[in-house]
Amino acid sequence: MHLPVASCLTAAIAILPVSTALNIIVNNDDGFGSANIREFYRLLKAAGHDVRMVAPVDNESGQGGRSVFTSSPKLTVSSEYNLVPAGAPSFGQDPMDSHIFYYNGTPAAVTFVAFDFVVPMYTNWTKVDLLVAGPNFGNNLGPFLYTLSGTIGATYAAVERGIPAIAFSDGGSGTQRSYKEINATTKSGSPDPATINAQLSVSLVEQLIKNGNKSQLLPLGYGLNVNYPAITSLVNDSCVKPTFIQSRLTGGADVDKAVFNATTALFRYGDIVSPGANACINGDCSLPGETDVVSSGCFSAVSVFTVDYDAPNCKGDPNVQKLLTPLVQYQNATVKRGMSPRRFVRRSYLDEDS
Repeated sequence: MHLPVASCLTAAIAILPVSTALNIIVNNDDGFGSANIREFYRLLKAAGHDVRMVAPVDNESGQGGRSVFTSSPKLTVSSEYNLVPAGAPSFGQDPMDSHIFYYNGTPAAVTFVAFDFVVPMYTNWTKVDLLVAGPNFGNNLGPFLYTLSGTIGATYAAVERGIPAIAFSDGGSGTQRSYKEINATTKSGSPDPATINAQLSVSLVEQLIKNGNKSQLLPLGYGLNVNYPAITSLVNDSCVKPTFIQSRLTGGADVDKAVFNATTALFRYGDIVSPGANACINGDCSLPGETDVVSSGCFSAVSVFTVDYDAPNCKGDPNVQKLLTPLVQYQNATVKRGMSPRRFVRRSYLDEDS
């Protein structure tokens, strides 16, 4: 399924009606001063949303879903791009914009700081409608990076709190840089890659608003992982308007392997396409893998994920539970779906064929 891209990426985004304006938290793992997140924040505000950026003070890439809060009330070193000096509070606001906050913690921890401190203390919101993370500098493709990425970790932390959330990642256009280095013009005549990434991201949010349930943009427990190709506007216009393609996490995805260098006696990581990371168990197996989509040309991949990591138990699925009997007993919850079980009905795996 193709999702429409904004009809003109260089045009100003129209102000939304009040009824469709959202309360949005913007987070990332590259740091609150990076180009991508600042452009995304700016264009979400231009689209009429009430936005708060709450992001790490420094680059926190590769933290996954780790929730680590600083043990120091002050920064011991200056932040990335020297935006915040050493000795400043570990939590603070941008002096130029009171809706931008930084915190010295991992992306998942920052998500919780946003929900549990910034929202009640600095807004009049009754709820958070959406958390968006990124766009990350560099793709986050496949199940392995789903667990490794701080951008996605910030996202599924929100989903687990019941907040709809979307992770955005780009193809690593140019170099990772400060928002102060965004180009007003480019060689191609198109906007800076950070601006195009932001425009694409806003267009997807707008599409979700148009088609979704305004009170809950995504079903409970669901999130989206969006990956862009490398935007080429700094050099040419060969990839400035990528089409959105519906995809899945598995399919062509890499995992790491250890590579030993006998000369240095050190290990480094390499990539390997592993069958375990690409087994299609849930969802629509006819969809292309997000890794294959992005690598095939100027295309953006949009994958749906859930934070219910239990294996399915349907007709035809391997009944792994039976392999554990009689040591592990079966207890069937009798409460509503999605709630903690309070009463169990004990049955034998051997009685279960489905």
